[in-house]
Amino acid sequence: MVRNIVVLGGSSHPQLNATICDHLQIPIGNVLLSKFSVGETRVEINESVRGKDVYILQSSGGSVNDHLVELLIAISACKTASARKVTAILPLFPYSRQSDIPYNKTGAPLSRASNPYNKPDFPYSFESKPQTPHPDHPPSAGLTNGVNGLHKGLEKLQVENAIVDPHNQQNGRFSNYNHGPPKRSDTLDSQLSSTSMARYPNGSSSTMVNGNGNGHHDECTNATSSKDAQFQPRPGYKVWVAQAGTLVADLLTCAGADHVMTMDLHDPQYQGFFDIPVDNLYGRPLLKKYIRDEIPNYQQAIIVSPDAGGAKRATAIADGLGMSFALIHKERRPTKITDRQNASMMLVGDVAGRTAILVDDLADTSNTITRAAKLLKKQGATKVYALLTHGVLSGDAIERINASALDKVVVTNSVPQEEHKKRCPKLEVLEVGHIFAEAIRRVHHGESISVLFQYD
Repeated sequence: MVRNIVVLGGSSHPQLNATICDHLQIPIGNVLLSKFSVGETRVEINESVRGKDVYILQSSGGSVNDHLVELLIAISACKTASARKVTAILPLFPYSRQSDIPYNKTGAPLSRASNPYNKPDFPYSFESKPQTPHPDHPPSAGLTNGVNGLHKGLEKLQVENAIVDPHNQQNGRFSNYNHGPPKRSDTLDSQLSSTSMARYPNGSSSTMVNGNGNGHHDECTNATSSKDAQFQPRPGYKVWVAQAGTLVADLLTCAGADHVMTMDLHDPQYQGFFDIPVDNLYGRPLLKKYIRDEIPNYQQAIIVSPDAGGAKRATAIADGLGMSFALIHKERRPTKITDRQNASMMLVGDVAGRTAILVDDLADTSNTITRAAKLLKKQGATKVYALLTHGVLSGDAIERINASALDKVVVTNSVPQEEHKKRCPKLEVLEVGHIFAEAIRRVHHGESISVLFQYD
């Protein structure tokens, strides 16, 4: 029995809370979790936590935002109640897939909504020509706003200014423009000014035509009926994507968490966002044990990564078991349809006549693993297993799995799986409560948890 410790369970996964407390042989902490009628979260801790180590269990399946706010309020309540140390236990870390947003050269994120290459009218060519031309080819035009073009324009402007009459500053200033001075924008005022300069070059006002103000009304009518091209912003500045991963890390730290414990982060770089210790436990030993015990003749099977991002995770399992490895490469070329489902998939490896085992960290809509299973069966695989650490299975994921070529889907109970098992006969669940219980015991007694990263 572990002393001087309090384990508080959130509302996201009651079954996992009870399992961890059973392994630690301590009762679960007395806490009231509810909501006010307006929808605000209410947290009341009904036992003393002064001077104790508090561990708050909260996963992120289901209502992610509500569970996150509930966790933050519970952490703050424990710190206010003079807890010695507060550790947040997050089997599935919330917003773990939003840790990094790629940016292009203009500073805007590369999001599907702002991708100009998916537009049918975008003048894009896959052919490129270097700035240094080939001896047999003429010099390339270069970038529209490039530095070379700017220098050439300045040199031309200086030459033309020297040729034009120096007493006429207006001509010398705008002599390099064929149609008068450049417009500020396609606004009504700029259109009126340019039209009036073209009609009255001597500087006479267009509003005094025929001695009245009818000329201004005519100019407005002509300006509004013009078919000039409207101002279009440059691609890349239409949509900005917030980096929610950094925000969640800051929220946990500011709420008062002294330590964070999770399992199989989608991006290991997430640990660098924290100023407090983060322990990222692995579900890999559970998956390796299942392969050895439950898959017949497993050494003749092949480990398959459904995408390039999970190749390192899959090769670690394949090397540990002495098995072969294959990779599915998803290629997304610019098309008119921006849906991710249009990505073509290619198999790198031989799975003909063998059992294929798909290994990934998380399945949300199950689109990737179901498409990968279809490709593997098409390439001659006899059976297809899917081994996942986090089975979120949101939306129509269960229906998609039931109708897919997958023979069995193995997940852990890092998120609740009771309802999923009732609806999916192919689903099998592995227990992770004892891993977190042992991690809590070792952290509480100041022992190393490295053994949890490599146990079999």
